[in-house]
Amino acid sequence: MTVDPNAATQGFPSPDRTRKPPGAARYLVPALVAGAVAVGLGVYGKVHDPAGTAFNLAGFSSTGAVKSWLATAAMTFAVAQFVSALMMYGRLPGPSWSGVLHRWSGRIAFLLAVPVAVHCLYALGYQTYEPRVLWHSVLGCFFFGAFSAKMLLLRSERLPGWVLPIVGGLVFSALTVVWLTSALWFFRTFGVTT
Repeated sequence: MTVDPNAATQGFPSPDRTRKPPGAARYLVPALVAGAVAVGLGVYGKVHDPAGTAFNLAGFSSTGAVKSWLATAAMTFAVAQFVSALMMYGRLPGPSWSGVLHRWSGRIAFLLAVPVAVHCLYALGYQTYEPRVLWHSVLGCFFFGAFSAKMLLLRSERLPGWVLPIVGGLVFSALTVVWLTSALWFFRTFGVTT
């Protein structure tokens, strides 16, 4: 039996050797946007006088309870996004619709996190009076910056395979610490109440 070494590539266009690989600009723009978003949120939270206003939803005992449950729901969808990402990259077995699960769990997690962040920035501001609060403030701003960068990188073509997992891991890690320093702290301090 003989094998034609060119058989597999017949019909495919040959690579364009004159085309330059994309430069650092495709990384620089998302990094600058991420920095601007994170620093902008932090500066706003720091210079803005905390309004101290609270929102509440029927059925919840306090603003802290509402925010903690919204943050917990966001964290649950973030875990679903992490697991579906492992399925998409072949690290876990998964269904063919894992990509759809990944996209929608991310969208829902983000939509649940936004009202919590808006309340934190507007009503409480950027605070640093104890390590837990400092980490929460820093990583809350970092989360939205890293999320912005990830959304911009998703539109880039021909990214190295490691870029999105790294940025997605940073987004997931930041949200995890934000949840640990807020919702989990609230439930441990005040009890699991609605």
